[in-house]
Amino acid sequence: MTETQNAHEHTPRMQMAKVAPEVYKAVLALEIAAKKGLDPALVELVKIRASQINHCAFCIDMHTKDAIAAGESVERIVLLPAWEESRHFYTEKELAAIELTEAVTVLTDGFVPDEVYEKAAKHFEERELAQLIAVIATINVWNRIGVTTRLVPGHYKPGMYKA
Repeated sequence: MTETQNAHEHTPRMQMAKVAPEVYKAVLALEIAAKKGLDPALVELVKIRASQINHCAFCIDMHTKDAIAAGESVERIVLLPAWEESRHFYTEKELAAIELTEAVTVLTDGFVPDEVYEKAAKHFEERELAQLIAVIATINVWNRIGVTTRLVPGHYKPGMYKA
């Protein structure tokens, strides 16, 4: 039997927190303010879904581990990329948040469609919706930092970066 070995782990291009601590702290402050008052499970689903779309392996690793540590089911996390075919695993509110996450993250038509926004507005009070939009925007900032600086997935432990 042949022994298999994982591919070589890449190294990060830079450590943003060390090179530009003011930027890192500003994004972190936005993150803390954005998620205040929102359901933590919903926030993790949003972060995982945006990170999947953006191919940010570091953030997928981090938020999947945080979600599981907070009691989220592996089944719901695994099915998240196919949420449209597995809608029955999520609440209508979660589905509205996931759909809004995709629209804000991808912006394929250059805007968020009215029907997507209106669906989210039905499930979230205005302040909650504003915070949800900020959570989506913030994870997109983190994803772009993670992908560009080539953060390495696999070493994160839940709670490691308490915010």
